[in-house]
Amino acid sequence: MTPPDPTAPPVLDVRGLSVRFRMREGRFVRAVTDARFTLHAGERLALVGESGCGKSVLASALLGLLPENAETAGEAVLNGSIDLLAASERTLARTVRGRQVGLVPQSPAAHLTPVRTIRAQLHETLRELRRTPRSGLREAAEEAAARVSFPVDHLDRYPHELSGGLAQRAATALALIGDAPLLLADEPTTGLDRDLVEHTVDELARHTGDSRALLMITHDLAAAERIADRIAVMYAGRIVEIVEATTFFGARGPRHPYSRGLLDALPERAFEPIGGMPPELGALPDGCAFAARCARASEECRVQPPFEGAVACHHVALEAGHA
Repeated sequence: MTPPDPTAPPVLDVRGLSVRFRMREGRFVRAVTDARFTLHAGERLALVGESGCGKSVLASALLGLLPENAETAGEAVLNGSIDLLAASERTLARTVRGRQVGLVPQSPAAHLTPVRTIRAQLHETLRELRRTPRSGLREAAEEAAARVSFPVDHLDRYPHELSGGLAQRAATALALIGDAPLLLADEPTTGLDRDLVEHTVDELARHTGDSRALLMITHDLAAAERIADRIAVMYAGRIVEIVEATTFFGARGPRHPYSRGLLDALPERAFEPIGGMPPELGALPDGCAFAARCARASEECRVQPPFEGAVACHHVALEAGHA
């Protein structure tokens, strides 16, 4: 990958993004708290963490797809010009979605039109985003399908006639048509066997190239290792560490205890799951949310650790101070 141009604005600059949901009884559930990261053209960032940690909520916030009871704070600036959190629905629908941000959804069945064939949906997207003439639609649709190994003889089927894996590939093909500068892939390998996982992430990497950015949300660390330049680890709504992928998966490994726990749970590693359960997002502790599951927890952990040196952990900060 060509190093990012330091003079160019990032494709995505997320500053203090927070999301909370207002519940009927008057309480709030904090799903995302103070998320901060940047993505430059050519970069691929994998956001990882256990289910329910807020990864997909963050993705929905970037596209303006949160429910009405959601409240957002902070900024998420696209290409140095559009704050995705403040943009109107008109701007998001006509300027952002598909054109500047391509989405590979977590639940493709909810994004595919049930009463139209996959071919018809590809044709519509090609006309809308590429202005493909009618005479070229058939060939262009088959090329789009081939990019993600979607079988041509299934193009005239409806979404309900597809397996989960084929529906995922159809959604991926639609997301790639616009050649958007930012691709947001929310669990893009769900339901795929390992060969197709590798093919899908390789295609996402090829699409990124040196001119586009990729934010991939995943629980599949093998997929993250194959594609990502950097890893952002999320726990209980907070990003607790951002680290180079070579460091995360290398001999040195990540520094946050939760990040290390994710790696140790892999079959090819220690195969030791993290003990305990994540806290409820509606009842988060005042201090470090991981303390109840952490062998290194101490009195300092009663206070929320700052995000210093790209990791939020009192013990890591103390070790750095004594280095």
